[in-house]
Amino acid sequence: MNPAILISGTDTEVGKTRIITALAAYWLKHRPASKSLGLIKLIQTGVGDSQYYDQLFNKQSGQRLKILTPLVYETPIAPPIAAEYEEREINLAHLWQVFSALKDSQDFVLAEGLGGLGSPITSELTIADLAAAWRLPTVLVVNIKLGAIAQTVANIALARQTGVSILGIILNCATPVTPRQIADWTPADLITKLTQTPVIGCFPYLESSTDLGSLAEAASLLDLEYLHL
Repeated sequence: MNPAILISGTDTEVGKTRIITALAAYWLKHRPASKSLGLIKLIQTGVGDSQYYDQLFNKQSGQRLKILTPLVYETPIAPPIAAEYEEREINLAHLWQVFSALKDSQDFVLAEGLGGLGSPITSELTIADLAAAWRLPTVLVVNIKLGAIAQTVANIALARQTGVSILGIILNCATPVTPRQIADWTPADLITKLTQTPVIGCFPYLESSTDLGSLAEAASLLDLEYLHL
């Protein structure tokens, strides 16, 4: 099996897409051209990440990445509800087949979940259940805000309950924050002690989400050894 990791979060809008973009930009800058990278948005509801990835990497920069979105629903809500509205099924067998084929064809794969680890995929399964069943090592992205500690602890607890291997926690400045706010809202030492999981860095706030150079530089601030990059 080729290496693959899941980028999940504590909630929606925490910066998973930004982190994946930065990691992909770092890979393209520092890895040999012979090494291939695949990006997969496991399930998309509404218009969003897959189009952004394709525009940024394959159309704007000229960097060719394998980008896949196996399951897409038009309604921008939780997948089981979107599928019910659209009178469609959630074909997990197809999802697994696409993901497995991507892993077999690429040297490394970055997979993006949706919402937090507790977000539902079907009426019976969550992102955490999928990550555990697929033995998919996971990175937890935490938005720096008041209440982030409790959300982090809850998601790590769910990961342990379901058997998900968490590689590390990335603190993300989704909005401009001060060093004092970072220290008060997401103290790395306290989060590490409470969760027994390493905080592998703090991703800075960036004005532009399309400057691959800045994104790659920001990714280099993370302890990427934990991610096998």
